Amino acid sequence: MSPDERRRPVVTGMGVVAPNGVGTDAFWKATLEGVSALDQVTREGCGHLPLRIAGEVRGFDAESLVEERFLVQTDRFSHFGMAAADLALADARITAGAHEEEPFSVGVVTAAGSGGGEFGQRELQRLWGQGSTYVGPYQSIAWFYAASTGQISIRGGFKGPCGVVCSDEAGGLDAIAHAAAAVRRGTDTVVTGSAEAPLAPYSIVCQLGYRELSTAQEPERAYRPFTANACGFVPAEGGAMVVVEDEDAARRRGAPVRAVVAGHAATFTGASRWEESREGLAHAIRGALRQARCAPDEIDVVFADALGLVEADRAEALALADALGPHGTRVPVTAPKTGIGRAYCGAPVLDVAAAVLAMEHGLVPPTPHVHDDVCHDIALVTGTARPAELRTALVLSRGLMGSNAALVLRRAD
Repeated sequence: MSPDERRRPVVTGMGVVAPNGVGTDAFWKATLEGVSALDQVTREGCGHLPLRIAGEVRGFDAESLVEERFLVQTDRFSHFGMAAADLALADARITAGAHEEEPFSVGVVTAAGSGGGEFGQRELQRLWGQGSTYVGPYQSIAWFYAASTGQISIRGGFKGPCGVVCSDEAGGLDAIAHAAAAVRRGTDTVVTGSAEAPLAPYSIVCQLGYRELSTAQEPERAYRPFTANACGFVPAEGGAMVVVEDEDAARRRGAPVRAVVAGHAATFTGASRWEESREGLAHAIRGALRQARCAPDEIDVVFADALGLVEADRAEALALADALGPHGTRVPVTAPKTGIGRAYCGAPVLDVAAAVLAMEHGLVPPTPHVHDDVCHDIALVTGTARPAELRTALVLSRGLMGSNAALVLRRAD
């Protein structure tokens, strides 16, 4: 057995900042009950834009969660990321300063798709409206995709392998895979995940070019994947962070082992080529199963990408059938994100958090806003949560620019 095979990456902590709740308890309760957080966009400066419905994180008190000196240096997406990282570390029973003697044993890997749009817009308005002397020095770093990774590592004193993944929405799963690979190579602990804040005016304008974006006016009709009335996806802010550790190291310090990161694979099929995503996603699923040494019929639940475009949803359903065989039409499939929106790179990490919680509680959460009109050959869970013996979960993600990823999680022993 190689050194890589002897080190098994596990999830020991999770932190969530989502439109339906801050913290895993609030998030899970709302997810399990199928509560929808989709509503009218209320962010300042967005009222005249055609995007009407989104998943906003409301009641988030950044001042009470992040130190002032970091608040002024960073954008809202980093505030979410830092708060979620703190929650994940506390959940993993890692206290502040715990790694001062071994700072290189902890790394940070995040994924980002939109960066710090709100901070960047504000500073550019100052540039053009008042002049260059009014632009703050942190403009050079706060908008940058790597800002969350940098700030989380600085705040925690973490000097192990650090990085940022910019690979579309699927980057959320790819970041967790990078963390797992770092653990297999010898790093004890990696804080990983993604949080996004794409609801500032500049950021929304950038998204309006996506034909997949839903501009529906009513929350209950705006995001309904796998139905004949699917009209695109609803964007959201927020995300989740998880702590991935070497299992032996985690058990030595008495940390809770919540799930095993068993397998991952990623492919690329091109921007908006949804029919081609069938083959790419199926290939990623097979690769993740192979790495996890998992048979198709061992998958107990699928957390779907659920883009909300008819051709994309059809391609996903067919990819499940291609990769899982007949089991792909029978295995329970869910898409809790229809109640909170797609937080870009943060979306699949929220699905990972939901998958871990689902395995712990033996419940498959429902798909909000979708009822009995599923028009693709999948066993979509709607209405209410479904009890089930869940040992292995498959989480899927696709990006608007063509990335596909699959992640296999196993319930902790």
